[in-house]
Amino acid sequence: MELTTLIAIVTLGIFAETSYLIGKAIQPAKVKDGILLDTSVLIDGRIVAIARSGLISAKLIVTRSVVRELQFMADKADHDKRERARFGLDVIEQLQSIDGLKVEVIDDGITSQQGVDEQLINLSLKWHAKLCTIDYNLNKTARVQNVRVININELAHALRITYLPGETLEVKLQQPGQDSHQAVGYLDDGTMVVVDNAKSFIGQTLVVEATRVLQTAAGKMMFARHHEKVAPRVQKPRQNPPAAAQSTPRKPSQNRRQPEARPSRKPNTPEDSLVDLANRS
Repeated sequence: MELTTLIAIVTLGIFAETSYLIGKAIQPAKVKDGILLDTSVLIDGRIVAIARSGLISAKLIVTRSVVRELQFMADKADHDKRERARFGLDVIEQLQSIDGLKVEVIDDGITSQQGVDEQLINLSLKWHAKLCTIDYNLNKTARVQNVRVININELAHALRITYLPGETLEVKLQQPGQDSHQAVGYLDDGTMVVVDNAKSFIGQTLVVEATRVLQTAAGKMMFARHHEKVAPRVQKPRQNPPAAAQSTPRKPSQNRRQPEARPSRKPNTPEDSLVDLANRS
């Protein structure tokens, strides 16, 4: 009986210590107001440039479930996905090497049956942390559940240069547009530029004039026209025909009988009718 009690006490002590260590490793106070990074952000890689700029002051959190997903993709996926997954693992190391930036890899336990995305949403709500993603569906799902989301695509769109109608810029035309006369080019920030009447200039860099800028769900889209100074047309003076070809104006003949001028006839009135009747009698 004493042995059984001793075993129970030891087991209870081990369980309590394990629970304490797990709770200490995943302590909400440590990650409160932190930023959870999902798989898409690490594969994208732009988070490194943002972190190096010094704009991020909060702690970046990478969960073990995200690391496992990257590792699975690096081992099992096709060639392109393997390269992107390995790049995502390198991004974690680059973030950890930035001076003054706090990056922590936290064990969030076994991945739930709903998947990594659902687990990240639950952890964001539990830890009062922001979720950084460029996944469109995860972005929408997280916002519906009142999770604070940082979307790098939205940040990139907000930082794009705004061109007003009438401003000129250079763009390299790369492909035909939707209409037969249009050509399409792209700016350095990814803005698509549709140039009218420029299909013959595909492959060249043109100076274009912005005519309209639209904000779409995919980003900014600009319409432009080929900017060129066209010399005004000078109207040439009309040349008179040669003298030989000129016809001599015909003078009116004096013997010609001129038509007699007819007096204008006034409209008939009752008095005029009486006068006519008197003349006939």
